[in-house]
Amino acid sequence: MKLNDILPIEKWFALEKDLHNRYGLDVNVFDTSGVRISDFKEWVNRLCPAIKATDKGQSFICAVAHMNIAAQAMQTRRPAIEECDAGLVKIVVPIFIDDTFLGAVGACGLLLDEGEVDTFLIDKTTGIDEETAQKLAAGVGTISSAGAASLAEDVTRRIASIVTAYKNNRQS
Repeated sequence: MKLNDILPIEKWFALEKDLHNRYGLDVNVFDTSGVRISDFKEWVNRLCPAIKATDKGQSFICAVAHMNIAAQAMQTRRPAIEECDAGLVKIVVPIFIDDTFLGAVGACGLLLDEGEVDTFLIDKTTGIDEETAQKLAAGVGTISSAGAASLAEDVTRRIASIVTAYKNNRQS
C-alpha cells in the first residue's frame, strides 16, 4: 500500500500547499523511503535552498534530519518536533493505516523559539562559508513551540480524517 492508494497525488499536493500557506513552513509529504511524492516546493528562507544545492548539505543535513526525525515519529506513532543540524525546526507527522507505515508529512525551514542557525556546522558540512551562511540566514523566520505543536496537531487531525475516509470507502 502506498500514499497514492489512500489519496490522489493532487490532494496530497493541495494539503502541502494549504499547510505551507497556513503555517509558513516548507511542507512536503514523503513516502517510506523519505522521497517527496509531489513536486510542490515553496522555500521559506534563502538558506535552505543553498544547503540543499550542495551534495553534502542534502545528504548530511537535510536527509539525515528527515530520516532520523521520521524514524522517531514512526516508532512512537506520534508527531516529532526537533531541529536539523543547521538549527532549523523539522516537524514530522507519521502516516499509518492500521499498523502499516505509509510515509510522513514533514515541515521545516524556520527557527524554533529563540533558536539560532549553526553557521559553523553549515560551513564545515557544506563548504558554504560562515559569512555567506550568515547572510543567507538573515531574516529566517521563527515559529514558537506552541505554533509547531499546533501544526503537528492540525496535520495529525487531517491525516486521521484521510485515513478514516479511506477505510470507510474500502468497506463500502
